[in-house]
Order: sequence, then C-alpha cells, then structure tokens
Amino acid sequence: MPTFSAPDGTRLAYRVHGAGDPLLCIPGGPADPAYLGDLGGLPAHRRLIVPDLRGTGRSAIPEDVSSYRCDRQVDDIEALRRHLGLPRTDLLAHCAGAGIATQYAARFPEHVGRLALITPSTRAVGIEITAETRRELARLRSAEPWFPEAFAALEAIAGGTGSDWAAVRPFLCGRWDAAARRHLAAAEPTNRDAVAHFAADGAFDPGATRAALAAHRGPVLLLAGQFDLNSPPRSVAGFAALVPAATLVVQPGAGHYPWVDDPARFLAATAAFLA
Repeated sequence: MPTFSAPDGTRLAYRVHGAGDPLLCIPGGPADPAYLGDLGGLPAHRRLIVPDLRGTGRSAIPEDVSSYRCDRQVDDIEALRRHLGLPRTDLLAHCAGAGIATQYAARFPEHVGRLALITPSTRAVGIEITAETRRELARLRSAEPWFPEAFAALEAIAGGTGSDWAAVRPFLCGRWDAAARRHLAAAEPTNRDAVAHFAADGAFDPGATRAALAAHRGPVLLLAGQFDLNSPPRSVAGFAALVPAATLVVQPGAGHYPWVDDPARFLAATAAFLA
C-alpha cells in the first residue's frame, strides 16, 4: 500500500482503486476506509484515491493525539494532493469526512474541482440536528419489525435516560438484514483517541466555513439518504442552501450508506455528477 508523509512526519497510507481521472475520497468515522467498498462501482468511472486517515487502517498513530482534530487533518489532505502531483482534484467525502472536505475547500479552493458530499455531517457548517427531526424521520419506519425496540431506544437517548446506540442502528440502513449488519460492523471506528479528538474544541469554524462555501463557485453535490437519521435529508438540504452551485439529491429508500442500500441508484447520481 502506498504511503506519504504528513506535515508532522506521521506516515499515512492511501489506497487506489480503478483507473481514469483521480477522485480523492475521504472516509468518515474516523474509521478504516475499507467500509467504503467500491462505492457502488465508482472505480469503473474514476480512479479512487482513498486515504487511511491518521491512526486508522494502515496509517501510523501520531505522536500528538490532538492532531486527530478535524481541521488539522485538512493539512493531511493537502499533503496527499502534493504527493500525487495534482494541481486540482475532485473530492468525495462521506459523513464526518465532509468536515475535512469542506474545510479543505474553504482553505484551498484553487485545488478543488467538483465536490461530492455523501450523507454528510453538518457540524462544519453549524447545522444542528434536533431530536424532533430525528424522531419524525424515524417514524417513517414504523412498519418495520424492529421499529418498536429501536424507537424506544431513540426516545431514551433523546430524553437523556438511555445510551443504547446499538439498538438504533437499523435507522442508519435502508434495509436491516445480515448484509447491513456486516457492513455496520466494518464501519465501526476502532481508534477511540481518533474519535474522541476529531471534534474537539477548535475543530470547526462554522462562520468561516459558511462564508467560504458562499463564495465557492465550483459544482457541489450533496446526497442524502431518505431514511438516514445521522444526516437527515432536511439537514442536508439546509447544508445545500449554503452553497450557490449545489445540487441536492435525496436517494429513495437509502440510509447513511446509500451505495450499500442501492448501488445502481447511487452510482447513477454520483457518476453523472463527477463525469
């Protein structure tokens, strides 16, 4: 697996899938990027370059744990772009990776072509997701056999009387079956330091990021899953409203991992945008 050196000397790995024009793909989590799979077949259209974020996958654990902070990992992406010799690159990011990607676009707009944000976290732009938003979205799944237990756990978490996050996992998936369970297990972050420091104080500057996105003139895709409790369509739509050239797509029947729920539909939306 190829590697490069981060600005602080940490050795970071990255993966390459497919051929053609490069597409730098930033995983969420922070988790081992293997959970992205082939993103619904996207390597048939683009050459995916997927970094193992510091302390995950095959990348080294940094000496300074504060370097796990989201904004500081922007420098890792810039180091990778330079390592690859790309004057400009398209970016795709999933979930928490959108925090890195949007802050990268804010700091280095001259190096960003197309920007695709897949079921993105909205923390970088200061959009809070309320318990009521999640509750309304959850009720769309009321006919599912797992709904009563999952909804009760969700209500307990919202009310501050519970913490059974495992019980609400079905709400992240368009369908709750053995394949979804296996995929969620693969997407689970294992480096607790990386998770704990990712959103530490100073990780986000919503005002500055919003201002930069308002001035961003490049094409931006925001793709939400119809049933995704982590990144509800309403919240992703608010994110899209901040970007002049944004395209909002809500994938029917999908959750937080739309390329798993319906690869063909996901590929049709992303490949067309990235063409």
